[in-house]
Amino acid sequence: MAWYHHNCCGCCGPCSLSQGAPAMESLLTVAELGLSLLLIVFWGFISVVVFEAWRRRHSNVPVETVTTLEDPTSLKQIQLFVERIASPLVVNVGFKQLFYHQVPCPHISDPAEKYLSLIVPAFNEEQRLPAALEETMDYLQGRASRDKSFSYEVVIVDDGSVDGTKRVAFDFVKKYTVDNIRFIPLGKNQGKGEAIRTGMMHSRGELLLMLDADGATKITDLEKLENQIHAVAREENSIRDPALKNVAFKIGDVQVSAFGSRAHLEEKALATRKWYRNFLMKGFHLVVLLAAGSGIRDTQCGFKMFTRAAARRLFTNVHLKRWCFDVELVFLCKRFNIPMLEISVNWSEIPGSKVSLLSIPNMLWELALMSAGYRTGMWKIHHA
Repeated sequence: MAWYHHNCCGCCGPCSLSQGAPAMESLLTVAELGLSLLLIVFWGFISVVVFEAWRRRHSNVPVETVTTLEDPTSLKQIQLFVERIASPLVVNVGFKQLFYHQVPCPHISDPAEKYLSLIVPAFNEEQRLPAALEETMDYLQGRASRDKSFSYEVVIVDDGSVDGTKRVAFDFVKKYTVDNIRFIPLGKNQGKGEAIRTGMMHSRGELLLMLDADGATKITDLEKLENQIHAVAREENSIRDPALKNVAFKIGDVQVSAFGSRAHLEEKALATRKWYRNFLMKGFHLVVLLAAGSGIRDTQCGFKMFTRAAARRLFTNVHLKRWCFDVELVFLCKRFNIPMLEISVNWSEIPGSKVSLLSIPNMLWELALMSAGYRTGMWKIHHA
């Protein structure tokens, strides 16, 4: 085969081939620089994620341990007494605080003292909390009056609110006593996940239910989760020892979890929800599937119930403190082989949601940390 070499004499002007070569080289140089920059950004991001996961390797251990709870009902009695024997100038806020009655704070490792604990995380919920608590207390008191064996507590965890959330919570403690409603302040905002973890770790129930402060899920739906947990716990107990199939057992000693779900409302939600919430929901489902696997379609519903044994094992291992702790719970349930039930609940969107477009990068960031932490072995699993 003959090869012909093109010799440009320049008589017809600048050669197109001689002009194209430098341009092609420039494009290749730009592409190489772009690719190099992308690789630097990618490995930089991976390095930051790994470092942050390493830094949070002990984040499942609380920095501060709650040892006592304040009983505001005792403050009223002491205040009346003090005002009778001293001038109003003597009675100041600091003076009043000295007379709060301190109630010993329980721990998840202690034996259960109640049948049901309801954990309510609250961050600037002065407006929405009262109606939700009134509905909850009406249900609980009504059930307790019909069933004398039914005992309960509501644990409100204030996640660093700067409005009147504490005042609202204390009003309910005064009305229903510290035995039925308890208030735990976190001091500064640490995230919904940390608020729920704190409430779970200091609850007294055999069954522990987490629910949002807005009352978006009907409180009566807790019976759906409760009944399914009992059915599965009975089956799990008989598997462990067939001789105990028809023998009474403590529900709190069997590990079972139940996730309230809005998946059945998804089609309707797509038509009525704001567009960014739909975008967030669909994208998040995909990322969750990649990070934690299948099993629960709606991980973010704030209505979940755990037996005491399951809560003790799960919440002593949770590292994430904000939006994605629910996904970590699913991941941990699989690691511990804790049965997961997904149960449809009645749910309605309440104005004042804390979810926004800014939640998307925060969620992705936490999921990246979770994947890095567990896949590298930096986040240890403690078999409590």
